Amino acid sequence: MITKQVIFIAKEDGIEQMKALLGTMVQASKDEDGCAAYDIYQLKEEPRKFIVIESWTDDAALDGHKASAHYKHYKSNYEPFCAEKYSHDLDIV
Repeated sequence: MITKQVIFIAKEDGIEQMKALLGTMVQASKDEDGCAAYDIYQLKEEPRKFIVIESWTDDAALDGHKASAHYKHYKSNYEPFCAEKYSHDLDIV
């Protein structure tokens, strides 16, 4: 299992656009083969911060996700609304 946490910090004037763009990823990703989980959270106390938690059964599933049309759309459109992006690989304890 591959689990990632991806954190986006939206620009002040890009919060709603970031929310909308990331929102398009949820169901489309959940419908992919090999997706075990895909959820996006917006912090209540820091509304500019979005956290994506995603889990994939294996590398092939994650590679398929990165090749999908919805991933390519997000990837080519998020930068104007995003001040910062970073990610972590997670292990279940």
